[in-house]
Amino acid sequence: MVDPEDKTASAEAPATPSTVTRSPAGDPLHGVTLAMIVERLHEAYGWDELARMVPVRCFQFDPSVQSSLKFLRRTPWARAKVEALYRDLVTT
Repeated sequence: MVDPEDKTASAEAPATPSTVTRSPAGDPLHGVTLAMIVERLHEAYGWDELARMVPVRCFQFDPSVQSSLKFLRRTPWARAKVEALYRDLVTT
């Protein structure tokens, strides 16, 4: 048992810079799901404008949030464009 008043007990070493997690305070994507991003962009621009801005079939033909999520989760370049569009929307 450790005596709480024992000043000789070693304290944990402070975290090194490699183990410190950066604060997500400035990241507009922190805590936001892909579904939330697609829904917000759809509200702001509509499917037609989204299809013009990011020309992918899931926005052009019979668009839905579910089909968009399925495509964006498998296609990194399209997801990056959608996330960049979201960042622009929320930071301006």
